[in-house]
Amino acid sequence: MLDTATAAATRLAQPDVLLQTETSAVEILRNDTVLSASLWANVALAGLAILLFVYMGRNVDTPRARLIWVSTLLVPLVSIASYSALLSGLTIGTLEMPAGHALAGESVFSPWGRYLTWTFSTPMILLALGLLAGTDTAKLFTAITMDVGMCVTGLAAALVTQSYLLRWAFFGISSAFFLVVLYILLVEWPDDAARAGTADIFGTLKVLTVILWLGYPILWALGTEGLALLDVAITSWGYSGLDILAKYVFAFLLLRWVAGNEDAVATAPDSATASAAADD
Repeated sequence: MLDTATAAATRLAQPDVLLQTETSAVEILRNDTVLSASLWANVALAGLAILLFVYMGRNVDTPRARLIWVSTLLVPLVSIASYSALLSGLTIGTLEMPAGHALAGESVFSPWGRYLTWTFSTPMILLALGLLAGTDTAKLFTAITMDVGMCVTGLAAALVTQSYLLRWAFFGISSAFFLVVLYILLVEWPDDAARAGTADIFGTLKVLTVILWLGYPILWALGTEGLALLDVAITSWGYSGLDILAKYVFAFLLLRWVAGNEDAVATAPDSATASAAADD
């Protein structure tokens, strides 16, 4: 009887525990000006980017160029929605770090909603790059699905609290997905871009993307989710800075080139067509 009553009391208490956990995360965010500023900066810049990109793409007419424009526009659209959710408390929480972690037993602020941002925005970046390079559907599908796998397993690495080793195992899986994306960006798509006549701009955006995207796993490893060498606020600003450069600056450079070279984009053959023509 006593056990039954105890179990019932535990179940009744669970919503309060969950509410308390959510509230503590919101309180951490509200009380840490540096942390909250890292999120507000992205909301403000995403809003400006949306207005700017709409203006820059107002005269883009050809189908391929318009698809690139829509892809780049979706990047800040996804970001402003996701960062607003973080600020509202909807996609943040606190996690108790497992044994072996530098902060083992402590409740650590977790802005896990960032992974939603990356899951929906980074495929748009790859879609725009693939279209710019004139790649074929198989390579484009591979890059995007590997990217989604990278983000989802990265989320798993951030949320696992049962085992410190398991966190790093998911991090390793996520990194393996990332290596496939890097291979496509560095090996496959440059050849496609050369055939499409977009090698110069693709090369610039490729270097920008690879360098900045490499910063994310490094920051994960050094931040509170990994080795905890950096505190929550610094880690958050690191992610925000990478997002600003890898998303808004990238999208601006791409859209500016597309708007000024729409004919080159419209006439660029995809790699499958170019290969077939070469075989003939």
